[in-house]
Amino acid sequence: MGREVVKMVMADEELELTAAVDPSAEGADAGTLAGAAPAGVAVTGNLAEALMSSGADVLVDFTTPKSAMPNAETAISHGVRPVVGTTGFTPEQISLLDKLCREKGIGGVIAPNFSIGAILMMKFAEMAAKYFPHVEIIEYHGDQKLDAPSGTALMTAERIALVRTEFRQGNPREEEKLEGARGGYYQGFRIHSVRLPGIFAQQEVIFGGDGQSLKIRHDSYDRAGYMPGVKVAVKKVMELTGLVYGFERLMD
Repeated sequence: MGREVVKMVMADEELELTAAVDPSAEGADAGTLAGAAPAGVAVTGNLAEALMSSGADVLVDFTTPKSAMPNAETAISHGVRPVVGTTGFTPEQISLLDKLCREKGIGGVIAPNFSIGAILMMKFAEMAAKYFPHVEIIEYHGDQKLDAPSGTALMTAERIALVRTEFRQGNPREEEKLEGARGGYYQGFRIHSVRLPGIFAQQEVIFGGDGQSLKIRHDSYDRAGYMPGVKVAVKKVMELTGLVYGFERLMD
């Protein structure tokens, strides 16, 4: 994702690449590392040093849940606006980052998914849940993904819960013969996480009703599909004060 961000920034006349951080590639040219033309920006291994020396306005972070929180705190402490695509933040962490951003008078964005298609999938699922309250979510990712369920699945569930009166689905005498077979429980419905090599990112929201079913599915095939959303977030975060959670809040 970092390489795709570098290429996106280099291709946009309104944006300037000022720094790139990757401890495993320190000293390399960021553009060359991303498979693009040389950018004239050397990769550094220390985020704080990069922020202090580069004059950056925005940090784009697609690291891991363990790293993303301290990275965002470091960015905010330097007056740099975090745009984070990493999932796994707790509500308490989101509230803290919002507080820190407001104290600095800057904006920030955390988006479990920057894909415009995925955002529309979530919106359509919320609309459908008003009429089809029986629902389950199945999300598919590669076997190296660290969190389950995905941030997109959790956000989809949260949006469904806004319009669905909570009730426990299925037979009240249902019994799992194998623990976890019915998936994770969220306000009466289930979320299933599939982790297999060869899969990039897909999600299905399945609704059932008398004599019919409805499936809403989004498939991502390449990381480049997230870049239009990242570009919007990078530009709009300059107009914000406080932290925005969810890319859909940036869409017109």
